[in-house]
Amino acid sequence: MKRKYFLPLFLLLQIVFLKIIIFFPEIVEQYYSNQFYIIISRISRTFFGKIPFSVGDLIYGISIVYLLIQLYKNRKSWKLEWKNNLIKILSFISILYFAFHVFWALNYYRVPLFEKMNIKREYTDNDLASFTEKLIVKTNAIQLQITKDSKLKVSNPYSQDTIFKMTQNGYDNLTKEYPFFKYEISSKKKSLISLPLTYMGFAGYLNPFTNEAQVNYKLPMYGFPNVICHEMAHQIGYANESECNFIGFLAGIKNDDLYFQYSAYSNALHYCLVNIAMKNEETFNKLKAKTNPGILANYKESELFWKQYDTFIDKGFHTFYDQFLKMNQQKDGMESYNKFVNLMVNYYHRKEL
Repeated sequence: MKRKYFLPLFLLLQIVFLKIIIFFPEIVEQYYSNQFYIIISRISRTFFGKIPFSVGDLIYGISIVYLLIQLYKNRKSWKLEWKNNLIKILSFISILYFAFHVFWALNYYRVPLFEKMNIKREYTDNDLASFTEKLIVKTNAIQLQITKDSKLKVSNPYSQDTIFKMTQNGYDNLTKEYPFFKYEISSKKKSLISLPLTYMGFAGYLNPFTNEAQVNYKLPMYGFPNVICHEMAHQIGYANESECNFIGFLAGIKNDDLYFQYSAYSNALHYCLVNIAMKNEETFNKLKAKTNPGILANYKESELFWKQYDTFIDKGFHTFYDQFLKMNQQKDGMESYNKFVNLMVNYYHRKEL
């Protein structure tokens, strides 16, 4: 076999391997997520975490420019040498695909958090409404404690760099109850591509190759802590978006700081209200009326922020990311973020908020 066919064939073997590994989550959990990944992620964060800017963003930018240059240089040869060019593209994808899974993405195939924490998967509409009422009481109390006025929105007084440092406290407190959520070696960055991220409709992302938690620095500040806690959950080896929402929520409410708690509770409440609104408008209106106007003002702040960047671009990227999630063990695509509600409702079925 000619050497040039090796990498395209290797890509096919990788795809077959992933189709098989789906059936062995315990093996992935034990040998990859709890052993190999912990080592390689710590090495990545130790090295890249010391660099003050986002190395991952820089690599992406340089790579895109390089690929565009190569496409332009070889534009005349595409028809004549399409076969060789196709092999080159498949070879590149093969290397990227391998690195993506080795450095992080095999976590998509680990044991689900539902099983790991013994949480039920299903809930009734009454369960959701009851939990949301409790969540409203809790969020109202924190909002009032911060602002002293139920009508005022919460404005986070900390700088973004300070918030980055404060996130560790929540994870340290959470680890006392659940050691498998331990977070060590910080590598959290303000994304260099925050404006493009905003147009794409994303609050942040984890770079799987450098293990840097990238956060969109243009976000409304009241929700900033919750986004960081979510991306940190990706860093400790959880790929599923609903699981990271849940872990980020727990890390936020376990934080000693009220602004972190508010960020987590208000985000969770928003998810619950949206879910109820889709099922029962009457129940939604009753629960919304019980929510402090200041909290609703924060939701409006966030809505207006995203609305000013609302174009066809974010719809296109959300469609792409929806398919990406479906290809990686999240059959609900973008809706998988909402499965966070399942985890919350059933987790607190036997616990107090």
